[in-house]
Amino acid sequence: MARTGRRPGNQDTREAILRSARDAFADRGFDNASIRQIATGAGVDPALVHHYFGTKEQLFLATVEAPFDPVSLLPQVLDGDLEELPNRLVSTFVRIWDDPVTGAAAVALLRSGLQHDWSARMLREFLTTQILRRVLGQLDLDPAEAPMRGSLVAAQMIGMAMIRYVLKLEPLAGAAPEVVVASLAPTIRRYLLDPLPVP
Repeated sequence: MARTGRRPGNQDTREAILRSARDAFADRGFDNASIRQIATGAGVDPALVHHYFGTKEQLFLATVEAPFDPVSLLPQVLDGDLEELPNRLVSTFVRIWDDPVTGAAAVALLRSGLQHDWSARMLREFLTTQILRRVLGQLDLDPAEAPMRGSLVAAQMIGMAMIRYVLKLEPLAGAAPEVVVASLAPTIRRYLLDPLPVP
């Protein structure tokens, strides 16, 4: 009986799917890449992609080696008083980066994004589609303003991560988490909830 050319479910299949996913997400972005396209690139049936990785979101997180799953963390950030959202967001961010395991993975992802074009694209997709979109979607924002607000929030958070966790500039590097949250949350609040400057 002739073989169909489909890759069997062996130990190489997972890596073949990841290679195809890396290409697809880099070329088309998270939204435009499909499981079917990724499966075709890997030479497997789409059902096998779901078998190994579950959803497209989970495949994307595996592809970028994300240090955490926003789907499991963001509900606790988004649930509660809107005025306290910036505090919860920054507090969760600091907790992830302060953790020895997830923090080390987050630093590796950030360093990689600064050094490689592909990694930078994947980091942008991760921030935009997995985090900022979910946070901004909970707010009653002018759709024309949402991308700028998201970029400003990302600039503050990534800037803080660079100084505290990569460059380790004191006194921010050694500051207590509650000091970081109290210092950064008002700026995040302004970017998320206050009127933006009129251009």
